Amino acid sequence: MMNQSLPPFGQAEAFGTAVSDILKSLSGLNVPQNALAAVQGEYLKEATRIWNDALQGATAGEGAKIGDRRFAGKDWLAQPQSVYTAQMYLLNARTLMQLAEAVQGDAKTKARVRFAVQQWVDAVSPSNFLALNPEAQRKALETKGESLAQGMKLLMHDLQQGHVSQTDESVFEVGRNVATTEGTVVHENELFQLIEYKPLTDKVHERPMLFVPPCINKYYILDLQPGNSLIRYCVEQGHRMFVVSWRNPDDSLVAKTWDDYIEQGPIEAIRVVQEIAGAKTINTLGFCVGGTLLSTALGVLAARGQQPAASVTLLTTFVDFADTGILDIFVDETMVQVREMTIGAQAPGGPGMLKGQELATTFSFLRPNDLVWNYVVGNYLKGEAPPPFDLLYWNGDSTNLPGPMYCWYLRNTYLENNLKVPGKLTVCGEKLDLSRIEAPVYLYASREDHIVPWQGAYASTRIFKGPKRFMLGASGHIAGVINPPKAGKRSHWVNEQLPATADEWLTGATEKPGSWWTDWADWLKGHAGRQVTAPKSPGSRQHPAIEPAPGRYVKQKA
Repeated sequence: MMNQSLPPFGQAEAFGTAVSDILKSLSGLNVPQNALAAVQGEYLKEATRIWNDALQGATAGEGAKIGDRRFAGKDWLAQPQSVYTAQMYLLNARTLMQLAEAVQGDAKTKARVRFAVQQWVDAVSPSNFLALNPEAQRKALETKGESLAQGMKLLMHDLQQGHVSQTDESVFEVGRNVATTEGTVVHENELFQLIEYKPLTDKVHERPMLFVPPCINKYYILDLQPGNSLIRYCVEQGHRMFVVSWRNPDDSLVAKTWDDYIEQGPIEAIRVVQEIAGAKTINTLGFCVGGTLLSTALGVLAARGQQPAASVTLLTTFVDFADTGILDIFVDETMVQVREMTIGAQAPGGPGMLKGQELATTFSFLRPNDLVWNYVVGNYLKGEAPPPFDLLYWNGDSTNLPGPMYCWYLRNTYLENNLKVPGKLTVCGEKLDLSRIEAPVYLYASREDHIVPWQGAYASTRIFKGPKRFMLGASGHIAGVINPPKAGKRSHWVNEQLPATADEWLTGATEKPGSWWTDWADWLKGHAGRQVTAPKSPGSRQHPAIEPAPGRYVKQKA
């Protein structure tokens, strides 16, 4: 039997009271009474069982699990107090989510309720508090308080830098141990630098390749380390590689518009690559927002009677914004108007800037347990500095966006979904119709992507009219894309047909082990032209070398 000094568990009971208050608040929403009664009945039944187990001094037992990785450590399983706290928390969390699911309303309202409840549930996990975390308590005792002192140092450091540390940022330096593929900046304007990479083969394909990465992050996600660099992989495959490196906007660029980003971004980059390589057509690739920018630019050029792309590859890209997943809950008319009034082109105080850290924080809270609370516990409660990780270093290297550009993008894509409608938008003085792009298109999506749900990416197959191939990879927005063949990881799904819906496509697809890169490389080779002697120097007389890659722009911090 458990000794009499153990109950009551004050912190857990306080949490239970807070849950009760939220239950009452949720009951004020449109939750059917029968659903509410069923949830409450199940809650009381399960809470009684957990309490009785606690009174008997029950632990999780040798080799047992509570069922959540936050409570997987032996310290959580060994003490009745900790088992009770974790189990009651998980019960409360499940109950709140059940009530959120039962709320009646339109789809966006229900999604917002679920998201808000999930955020609160994740934030109040007992693992996030020293008074309830037995692992952090044990470490504090073992280190005689040194772990707490170190945690305070890490907290003060993060307060000064303005974000939670996810990795040891001091280990990495752009150009030294990330973004190291050898190349040269051969062109620049106020928005981007164009990098040409040194060939690694004696012969290259006659049609060069241009990458347009997202402007909301740095380009070197495509060139983290030699072993997982998509840029280096393409160079090794014999492609003459060019990559756009977006500038991190400062106040001098605060008034830049979507039209500016299209005309001075992909359109100018395409022209310069054509001039340097002496090529009438080039292969193109856009990643995420970079794919949206590239598609828009090619639509503008098509309206001008130009078809510069021999092929288009879009990685985790929206063109049809009908299904944007969790991001949809952040966007409505009121929210967009607020942005337009504060940082947009017509803002009373003049255009403003969307700060990169705001975007980074938003994306982190889409997966708060992995990208926020995990580090709160490790950094501050346990005093453990996060280990070096190149992907998380890149993730924290955020970029700003000019307000007018961002507001146009927000309204015309996420809010009104105008990009896919032929003739609805005028961009760079041209009526936009993406169906006029004649190039064959390779569409890639990641099955667990929470930023660009793969079904939303699949919708692009209905917009482009040329030959198309759709590829679905395993994992998420970044890990699915950055999956080199040598790693032998994950899998991908192939279906030569393009039925009307994404679910029909998946039903008829075949899963294959390993990376999708090899499939894409074979497809791209068919559009790259004959082999020619590799250039001996970068750029051209008209576009001479400016500086070694990765260049100045990528090193500018938000």
